[in-house]
Amino acid sequence: MPKVIVLLAALASFASTGLLCAEETRAIVFLNSGKVLPTHLPFSEAVRVGNVLYLSGQIGIVPGSMQLASGGIEAEARQTMENIKTSLEAHGYSMHDLVKCTVMLADMAEWAAFNAVYKTFFQQRYPARSALGVNGLALGARVEVECIAAVDR
Repeated sequence: MPKVIVLLAALASFASTGLLCAEETRAIVFLNSGKVLPTHLPFSEAVRVGNVLYLSGQIGIVPGSMQLASGGIEAEARQTMENIKTSLEAHGYSMHDLVKCTVMLADMAEWAAFNAVYKTFFQQRYPARSALGVNGLALGARVEVECIAAVDR
């Protein structure tokens, strides 16, 4: 009988340790680096849940301002992708860690121009992606991209 009690106690200890580890990997952390977006905005730049990072949508604003990069869709697309890269790196991730991007374009006729810029930020391994035409992006932006990154740590 004592062996059964010791075994049950050991199993309970192991199970509770496993549960604690599971809870730690599900910890939710709200992140704002201030490197792209002002930190006073009413949303988080990113939210980390375990090893997954959910980035808020980025538009082509010049970091530290609320002004869009000038030069049309190509300039906005490049700045948008640079902003994503900056946000990822600020939180310990990289473009290589992206697993999903959602692209919102004010005009789907600008898809090819956006895509030409987008693909320069990746090498062979592209994240899954969706794209849709939208009306009324913040600050009159031509493009917004939101992403999900994941790492195996």
